[in-house]
Amino acid sequence: MKSARDAVADVPTGAVILAGGFGLCGIPENCIRALAELGVSELTFVSNNCGVDDFGLGILLRKKQIKKMVSSYVGENKEFERQYLSGELELEFCPQGTLAERLRAGGAGIPAFYTSTGAGTAVSDGGLPLQYAPDGSVAKASPKKEMREFHGRSYVMEQAIVGDFAIIKAWKGDRFGNLVYRHTAMNFNPMMATAGKITIAEVEEVVEIGSLNPDHIHTPGIYVHRVIQGEKYEKRIERRTVSQ
Repeated sequence: MKSARDAVADVPTGAVILAGGFGLCGIPENCIRALAELGVSELTFVSNNCGVDDFGLGILLRKKQIKKMVSSYVGENKEFERQYLSGELELEFCPQGTLAERLRAGGAGIPAFYTSTGAGTAVSDGGLPLQYAPDGSVAKASPKKEMREFHGRSYVMEQAIVGDFAIIKAWKGDRFGNLVYRHTAMNFNPMMATAGKITIAEVEEVVEIGSLNPDHIHTPGIYVHRVIQGEKYEKRIERRTVSQ
């Protein structure tokens, strides 16, 4: 497609969107900016984290376009903290490996699976605050999940995740949607590509069909519906402040 804006133009209010990336690495910067420009709202995002205050998904959060996040780590975004604790944002915390597997299962057509991660904790027992009320009380809590025992060990059932759209970032891609990622940008992008009903891939370089070595393709084009070449990438790096 000609632009990121064209690629996301039909994302409706209330859509569930899978957003690739880990921290600020391998995030679909152009698609995020396009969604911010279009102003579509009430979105649910599934992403390992929510960017930072002024970059990545933090742009959409600041514009109040996100109503719910399904994430593992959200500690780099003060606006996220404010919205969550004030009841403006719903949050479903999910252990990082479990989140990756829920996405992989969604792409593989597996509706649910059992994992020992979180078994016997609030993850399985329920009661985690999904949304607060303005007065600070818990308005919505996580439900209790099904448990099973296998070989003498307790496991919790986790449901797969499938998104209405997936927005992902790759290094190279051809017009058929065959994708190659680079280094750490592999992170959540490959499984999200398979778990989106409509997968939009933005790439740094669009190459000719047949120029990618088949053995080097990470995501086959069968999973990708739209391809755009990104116009610019900031590729920011998160910084950790260490107290002296």
